[in-house]
Amino acid sequence: MRLLKTFTYVTTGALLLLSLYFFWPGRPLKVTIPEGAGAGQVASVLKREGVIVSSTWFKALVKLTGTGRRIMPGDYTLRERMSAEEALWQLTHSTYVSSIRVMIPEGWRMEQIAERLEANGVTKAAPFLELARAQKAEGYLFPSTYHLKKNTPPQEVINLLKSEFERQIRPLFSKGFPEGLDERKVLIIASIVEREAVDDNERPLIAAVYVNRYRRRMPLEADPTTQYALGYWKKALTYKDLKFKSPYNTYVVGGLPPGPICNPGYSSISGAMSPANLDALYFVADRKGKHIFNSSFKEHLKAKKRVEQAAKAESGK
Repeated sequence: MRLLKTFTYVTTGALLLLSLYFFWPGRPLKVTIPEGAGAGQVASVLKREGVIVSSTWFKALVKLTGTGRRIMPGDYTLRERMSAEEALWQLTHSTYVSSIRVMIPEGWRMEQIAERLEANGVTKAAPFLELARAQKAEGYLFPSTYHLKKNTPPQEVINLLKSEFERQIRPLFSKGFPEGLDERKVLIIASIVEREAVDDNERPLIAAVYVNRYRRRMPLEADPTTQYALGYWKKALTYKDLKFKSPYNTYVVGGLPPGPICNPGYSSISGAMSPANLDALYFVADRKGKHIFNSSFKEHLKAKKRVEQAAKAESGK
């Protein structure tokens, strides 16, 4: 009996010590993950600095979760004796010490993204644009909030934005495309929807209008394509603007423009992937954040007139 008690005390003590070792919060550690480090190098750094116990398990975990490309270089504040799972989560989700928070809004064109990146000291606009244009990256620079490092090479930033696109949008594409559409066409339509829609619920409706027009070989006549062709988002388009010669201006060319006109978000791409079951060919903004949809041009003109009359009455109050 005495031997059993002794064994119990020893076992309990050992378990307590192990619990303290693995679960008691260790002291903070500042760790630098170098540029271009792969999973093996990251694991070695973490093991050497005392952050994790097993570099082998860390590497296996990265491979299992497919998060290797999401580990960003920089200076992190981690803890001694962290689990590999927690350390990996910190490296892929936390803001690190020298990071800059950069928000890329939905519907921005690559020039706007380049300007914001340079303004925040992340990377120079000119080389970023040169690479993005050469790689036809418009549409793939996924809008989100990123934590970036100062003076990051432009290709690295492009890769990060495109990898976020792959993470969020590729599963949508794996379900198959609507009839007559493919990845490029869906992205083009989604980019137009992004610039037109205000209400998320209307994105599949607006997508349906452009898909219907495309399938019937009607000109899209989408204002955002004219704005893109002009080189900036001009609000009040003139008759002269609509006649501006460009392969992107869908008032002067048939079919879809040659590429996306901005970088759409998840909701617009989802809307283009699943357009509403709607026979409408026209829509007009009601000036309240929504649109009026019609299948006939005659009814469309009536809707436009009602909106204009309502606007005049409102301004006359």
